[in-house]
Amino acid sequence: MMRRNILLFLLLTSAFGASAADRLTAYVNPLLGTATLWEPEDLGYVRTWKQRTWGAEVFPGSSLPNAMVQCTPATMYHSGAGYQYEDPTILGFGHTAKGHWGGLHVPLLPATGRFSASDYASAYSHTNESAHPGYYQVFLERYHVNAELTSTLRCAVHRYTFRAEDEKHLLADMTHSNNDVRDWSIQREDDHAFSGTQNGEGRIYFYARTNYAIRNVWQRQERGVITDITFRDSRGEEPLVVKVGFSFVSVDNARMNLEAEVGEKDFDQVRAEADAIWERELQKIQVEGGTERQRGLFYSTLYRSLLWPSLRSDVNGEYRDARDRVVKADFDYYTDPSFWDDYRNKDILLGLLRPEVMADVISSCIDRGEKRGGYFPTFFHGDHGSAVVAGNWLRGVRGFDLRRAYTLLYNNAFRPGRGGRPYLDEYLRQGWIAEKDTTDVPTWDEYKAAVTKTVEYAYDDYATALIARELGEKQTEKDLLRRSMNYKTLFDRQTGFWRGKIADGTWIKDFKPYYPYYAYQYREANAWNSLFFAPHDPEGAVALYGSKRAAERKLDSLFTEPWRGYEAHNMTGFIGNYCHGNQPGHSLPYVYYFVDRQEKGQTILDSLLNHYYDMGREHLAYAGMDDAGEMSSWYVLNALGLYTYSPADPEYIVAVPLFPEARITFADGHVTTIRREGHGRRITRISLDGRRQKGWFVADKDLKRCRTMTVRVRE
Repeated sequence: MMRRNILLFLLLTSAFGASAADRLTAYVNPLLGTATLWEPEDLGYVRTWKQRTWGAEVFPGSSLPNAMVQCTPATMYHSGAGYQYEDPTILGFGHTAKGHWGGLHVPLLPATGRFSASDYASAYSHTNESAHPGYYQVFLERYHVNAELTSTLRCAVHRYTFRAEDEKHLLADMTHSNNDVRDWSIQREDDHAFSGTQNGEGRIYFYARTNYAIRNVWQRQERGVITDITFRDSRGEEPLVVKVGFSFVSVDNARMNLEAEVGEKDFDQVRAEADAIWERELQKIQVEGGTERQRGLFYSTLYRSLLWPSLRSDVNGEYRDARDRVVKADFDYYTDPSFWDDYRNKDILLGLLRPEVMADVISSCIDRGEKRGGYFPTFFHGDHGSAVVAGNWLRGVRGFDLRRAYTLLYNNAFRPGRGGRPYLDEYLRQGWIAEKDTTDVPTWDEYKAAVTKTVEYAYDDYATALIARELGEKQTEKDLLRRSMNYKTLFDRQTGFWRGKIADGTWIKDFKPYYPYYAYQYREANAWNSLFFAPHDPEGAVALYGSKRAAERKLDSLFTEPWRGYEAHNMTGFIGNYCHGNQPGHSLPYVYYFVDRQEKGQTILDSLLNHYYDMGREHLAYAGMDDAGEMSSWYVLNALGLYTYSPADPEYIVAVPLFPEARITFADGHVTTIRREGHGRRITRISLDGRRQKGWFVADKDLKRCRTMTVRVRE
């Protein structure tokens, strides 16, 4: 017992006793990104719809990196991550979240006095709310309860401090999550435990222990159903502590997870351990200089970059696979990345900082692909698993079977079928995907997004070719490299845009380059934000304009032609017609490098870093959706002066670092220091350990071998 108490003291001292200057977790604000943009100057247009636009859609609650459990407040179901900063009431504390739609399994809420199944939410104030890595706190005004949450990988610990005179209740809203709940159950296990399951976006099981003896677990039904858990001798000053283990396999496994990860630990010890884990992760990148605001934004976005994908296997290695069988593997089982968003940067950043996790994520994707028809998993509307696999393997991430991944990715690229690339038969036949010829398409209508798919499939072909090269598949490599030039098939020289074609090969007549679409020609973009997408061949994309000067003029127009006031939930935060609030254009500032105007690109990057990550009334809004960490990873990498322009290639395009100095500690313990010399936006020299580099790119292997990368700049 004495040894455990000494360990607890050391953890608490480490986590909470150090000064802010020593503790990087103190810079993290998990509430950043939870607010919504409302003002025209932030949105880029005047709101006319009653619905709010999409914010970053992130959650403020407690989680460890890539954990199964995210214990977080819910203010509205079926709304982003379930928490919006402007909402006035809290409905409960859910236990899963993506920073996107979904999650919020098994919401719990402490209560006192009168409430009903249709009226139980509590008001709260941001003046009595706080969030830190691995910890969330809020005072529930209706019930006079101070609620605190912390978590481990697979468990949550709740601590509710009531007034001594109040009788304690714990409500479980089993009918709600951020998805449609198909069925559920909850029951008392013994005097101090209850358990159950909830089926919505996967069936989750839970086992909970309480410090107060349970009197009853019963359902209240008044225009709704809510489970009321009551306790014997529940008045008194001692807080109600609820420890909850979770599993996607069984209640028994949930109990096993709870015993293994929490056991007899108290709330403060679990919180201290969570803080220490986050501190260790954040210490992998240490920045020097800059302002307090810049350091806060950097570590808050780094924190946000390391939350997804989410663990799905238990402490004994068991998980429920794609065929709904309980199996074991020699890797931890994770959810899929949000490939369409995250392949651009976040999945590479995760591989740099947590390569063992990224290897297991890819192994999990292979496992699902082999059991779901033989295709590597896709996400949303495209593909991009190829870029994640190639980009990580070529950067030295091992621990997964490249040949098995390649077999699945080959099917994605060559075999039309359910589970692979949509409209692949068209793409294989003619090198592009046709769009419907129609007129006056509303922004939100769903069609093929044929232009976006065509150019993205060309890039996926390139990424798969890199894997074929690694495996000695020379003919496949050759075929795919030829196909990677298909991005040119939809370039319209007359307008200077990538433009949709109908089935007979003629251009879409009702062409509106300023108009945003969800899936007509372009995916969540307009023609402007779809320019120059050829990460594997930027010089070739520029050459389509006939000269660098012509391409530069097109870029200038992108960033100066004003947004025409179109209202779209998922397009906010503009510089001209460039939209930072959605992913399709996130590499566009770097195209200036390929027309010999690097400093113009840096002007855009500086503006985005300085203005688009703490926007809005409360300075807590991103320019748009974080999409499970992509927007956050964009900030982290660009602040370091390294960006994954072509994520499949093991190299980084170099920008002006935001901080005078940053130190990256890689998985093998090697430390590389990135230094900025001088002031200004024009890069005059890039050197590794004093050796001048040619061009704008630095190879991953060179970055990881050198001691110092220096970026010299001037006005």
